[in-house]
Amino acid sequence: MEHLLQLLQGCANNNAKSQKEFYDKYLGFVLKISYRYLNSYEAAAEAANDSFVKIFKNIWKFEIRDPVNVERLLLGWIKRIVINTSIDYMHMELPDWKHRPLQEMELQDSLPRDNADNQLLYKELIELVKRLSPGYRAVFNMHVIDGYPHHDIARLLGISVGTSKSNLAKARAFLQKHLVKDDKENVLCFT
Repeated sequence: MEHLLQLLQGCANNNAKSQKEFYDKYLGFVLKISYRYLNSYEAAAEAANDSFVKIFKNIWKFEIRDPVNVERLLLGWIKRIVINTSIDYMHMELPDWKHRPLQEMELQDSLPRDNADNQLLYKELIELVKRLSPGYRAVFNMHVIDGYPHHDIARLLGISVGTSKSNLAKARAFLQKHLVKDDKENVLCFT
């Protein structure tokens, strides 16, 4: 905890060594978040790097109110920056993302399952989520994974609350369809 406080102070003072250590420590966390929102690893890496620029530029604004829980609070602050940066990249990557429904081919395709104990791994779920259209994926990530309420999602994405709820319902239906389909295929393979 004391080391993290010193690291934060070093970053606030623009100390390059502190910034490098901070970057190395949180890069995986930042990439994991941005990759959930963006179509490619390259776009996620760019969004992650831009997120770190914003973090280092604004780290002096991060208030350490509770030194005991500083890392938990810091991770929440970082997560908010990364999500907003990823949404900005999503707008640049696909300007018409709000109006792209799932393609019929995407609806019929399913991921192969090679897991003998029939458990869906995190990586498989993320790959399935990435097959959602950008609008559905953004709402699903923000609501289900990141815990944003619909009114905040609507404000951040520039859509109505109803559209947010509709996109979430359609994303869930797509995922449920493919999860059930994958489970049935696995049962047939093992009997």
